[in-house]
Amino acid sequence: MLSKGDDYPLHQTAEPIAFSGTDRNFYDRYFFNGYNPDGSGFFALAFGIYPHLDVADAHFCAIRDGQQHCLHASRELGMERMDLTVGPIRIEVIEPLRKLRIIVAEHNGIAADIVFTGRAFPLEEPRFTRRIGPRAFMDYTRMTQNGRYEGWIEIDGRREAIQRACTGTRDRSWGVRPIGVADAQPHTGARPTGFFWQWTPMNFARHSVFFHLNADGDGPPWNLRAAVVPDGAGPHGWFETSAARMEAPLIQGTRWPARGELTIDTADGPLSVTLEPLGRFYMRGLGYTSPKWNHGLHHGALDVEREDFAIAAQDPARVDNFHVQIPCRAVLGGKEQGVGVFEQLVLGINTRLDFKTPGDVAK
Repeated sequence: MLSKGDDYPLHQTAEPIAFSGTDRNFYDRYFFNGYNPDGSGFFALAFGIYPHLDVADAHFCAIRDGQQHCLHASRELGMERMDLTVGPIRIEVIEPLRKLRIIVAEHNGIAADIVFTGRAFPLEEPRFTRRIGPRAFMDYTRMTQNGRYEGWIEIDGRREAIQRACTGTRDRSWGVRPIGVADAQPHTGARPTGFFWQWTPMNFARHSVFFHLNADGDGPPWNLRAAVVPDGAGPHGWFETSAARMEAPLIQGTRWPARGELTIDTADGPLSVTLEPLGRFYMRGLGYTSPKWNHGLHHGALDVEREDFAIAAQDPARVDNFHVQIPCRAVLGGKEQGVGVFEQLVLGINTRLDFKTPGDVAK
């Protein structure tokens, strides 16, 4: 099966681009988020392609007046991976690794036209590889890049401009992680008690700070890295280390962080970053842990749906509300002001947090 990608020098194997190895969980995803310097005006997009499920899906969300407005779209891929359109949602790569455009053609009251420009060369995170017994649970690579946005978002006829002061993060990830309908076949391999994830990209005036941590429900982290990236840096023009730690107490009755205290060890001594919440965004609006719009599910030839909900009214004890991004005021070294997000997902049992059952929340 030949596709448009076969006319580009992108091949990694002797097969056409339409085939991505043999693991049915292979995926290829774009992610964007953006926010104003005070954390307001939050928006986000997720766009995924699942070659072996022959599905593509996309989700766009914007927060207005305490409401999270979401547009979900899914279509059959037809084995064509170079078409970055799902229903009304489209991505254009204007300049690879630097400038991209998000377009949402008006659908049921939601529309947008937004351009992202990177502040430095994208950061390649350490490869995420984790097995459950003999089975690859995760095996993927992600590049992350902070940047600035310009454009507009329109909700129900009210258009708001996005000024260049709006910053945020975009990432690209590809590889293997659970997608589509869960595999019902059990296996004998030892299963982790839970899943723990933190990710905190932060924007300051002249540089960006990144931190992420992946761990099971017990034991040490299996993927951890912090980095400080100056504006304009090239592929190697930054500081990075695995010597970093995050202290993040939880809000009572939730699995959400109340705040964050990040410490990064450097040759000049510890570098501290504090994170104070300015709002909340539910990742299920982008398909993550969504019962209906989870990534890779088949919805037929094309399906598009709008979803709206009040942020403050959501039940924090619902599993599909555990995964959040928290816009935060960030303070670097006790004086430099910035803004970023604190993403956290805690699933299952977690001995460090005293979660004895998958439904426990902080006391």
